[in-house]
Amino acid sequence: MEPTAALPRSFSNHLCPTLHLDGSQDDNVLPFIARMLMEDDAVDEFLYQQYPDHNPALLQTQQLFAQVLFDTSSTSALAAVQAGAQGNDLQDPPSLNSTAMGAVEPANTLSPAEGSNCFKDAVSMAFLRGMEEANKFLPGAGGGYTADFRGRKKRLDVDGDDEQVEGRSSKQMAADGDEESEEAAVREMLDKLMLNGDDEPILADDMQELRAAMDMAKTPPPPGRPAGTRADQVQQQQAVDVDLHSMLIRCADAVANNDRRTASDLLQRIRRHSSPSGDATKRLAHYLAEALEVRLNGTGSLQYRPSSVMAKNASSAGVQLKAQQFFMASCCFLPVNILFSNKTIYNAAAGRKKLHIVHYGLDHGLQWATLLRWLARREGGPPEVRLTGIDVPQPGFRPARLIEEAGRRLTTCARQLGVPFRFRGIAARSEAVRAGDLGIDDPDEVLVVSSLFHFRTLTDEGTVAADGGEAGADPIGAVLGAIREMKPSVFVHAVLNASYSTAFFATRFREALYNFTALFDMMDTILPRDNGRRLLFERDVLARSAVNVIACEGADRVQHPRSYKQWQARSRRAGLRQLPLDCDIVQMLKDKVKRGYHENFVITEDQQWLLQAWKGRVLYAISTWTAGNELAGT
Repeated sequence: MEPTAALPRSFSNHLCPTLHLDGSQDDNVLPFIARMLMEDDAVDEFLYQQYPDHNPALLQTQQLFAQVLFDTSSTSALAAVQAGAQGNDLQDPPSLNSTAMGAVEPANTLSPAEGSNCFKDAVSMAFLRGMEEANKFLPGAGGGYTADFRGRKKRLDVDGDDEQVEGRSSKQMAADGDEESEEAAVREMLDKLMLNGDDEPILADDMQELRAAMDMAKTPPPPGRPAGTRADQVQQQQAVDVDLHSMLIRCADAVANNDRRTASDLLQRIRRHSSPSGDATKRLAHYLAEALEVRLNGTGSLQYRPSSVMAKNASSAGVQLKAQQFFMASCCFLPVNILFSNKTIYNAAAGRKKLHIVHYGLDHGLQWATLLRWLARREGGPPEVRLTGIDVPQPGFRPARLIEEAGRRLTTCARQLGVPFRFRGIAARSEAVRAGDLGIDDPDEVLVVSSLFHFRTLTDEGTVAADGGEAGADPIGAVLGAIREMKPSVFVHAVLNASYSTAFFATRFREALYNFTALFDMMDTILPRDNGRRLLFERDVLARSAVNVIACEGADRVQHPRSYKQWQARSRRAGLRQLPLDCDIVQMLKDKVKRGYHENFVITEDQQWLLQAWKGRVLYAISTWTAGNELAGT
């Protein structure tokens, strides 16, 4: 078959007709679309008619391609194709350009010889470009990838522009290595903490460093030597002239009223008199001013990331863990609540052979290592322990990853101690868990429920309605109702005593200001101002929480703490009955705090709540409950 001299119509110079913007525009558009849809079929038909299977030029080109595909040396094969494309048997390319199909501009007519050479050159050049790109990924090719002993791709050293790619790849590999090492360090720390229990809340070196810093803060200056440096004295004098608390409240009111000019002026004044390294008031003002500015700019959701998101990153998880251990070592709040909870549960399991713990807010599960140790030493042997850990799902493909890791550590710890142990993890929001989901139908089990500050993220019907949520939704009522339905022997509930869950911003800011004032004052009293761990804790924990409370609204605001009196009313309304405090546990905790912590830490009691205060301001509270006989009236 002789190839035709003329190209098909769809390859003519009239491939893209001119569209006239007049009344006949519709008539031009439809034929143009039809020709576009038929273009691929026309190309195939043209190539087959021009160059059938037995065409010598096509056979020669196929032979070159076959050599490339089956030759083990891709470099030599590529050279063969290049030689074939540039040899004497191929003439110089005619007017046909082998660029993108949309840029092809063929002549109207071609002779058979020209068509043959044109075809071979066009296809060869296109194939060569594809081979050059693909050759970068072949093993052993310059500038490509090679596999290491694990089968992973590794970038080879190249020159030219590829050196920048190599640099970026090396940095990425280094970042991945750092991430892996940080994650390994976090896991090692968690394993060590689980093995040691809460009697040793942080590692030995860190404990000694922290205790030394706390002792230094308590040591008064030598006689005749003024307290603080000259800069501190200047700041103290400025504090007399500037009431930062009043300025913060005025600024919050301006932000609430969208008075941007007044708010900006006040923020500038606050910044001049505040500092993250100053005294408690200046540090507080610095971070609250930052939170107000974030709210003013409307970037609260970008500045704050929930713990569930941060936990995906190993470095963030390490920061959170170290902050938690720092808080446990520097003040009595967490140790007292954990000790109260463990002692209460230990007493509830006395004389029983089976114990089932339902724990809301499992986190890393470090609290339970000490309880397992006590149960292992119990006279008559330990009971069979079943722990159901409930926590929010993590983002990504493994929502229960952190829960599973906590369960693995607890299982290993129980095995080493000789305690029969079963673990079940539930990755779900607290209000989504029902009593029927927990398998609590064994009458021989003593059931206890525990929540240490986890319910501070729950909203009630008023908050949901204010945020535009579903009418009638009441997460607090759902959780407390599920606990009542479980009918536990004891429900241990620890709360952050604060009243900044309201939807009204001005009121919420004032309540948050009072609460954070006590926390920053506590840090300033028990630790020196240049202590690095204190600076990190204030920035990464207290300041983050302040940003969420002050700058976020709606679903982005996850902090909804309530006072212990509010929780008492809601618990009774849900049908729970409060239990009296154990006098022996209370006295033991009072002695522990008095003996080992600053004198400004105070433990008191009110309405069967154990209260923890700093300089008279109650910051935390804990109590015990069980299912009541009937629902309380509203």
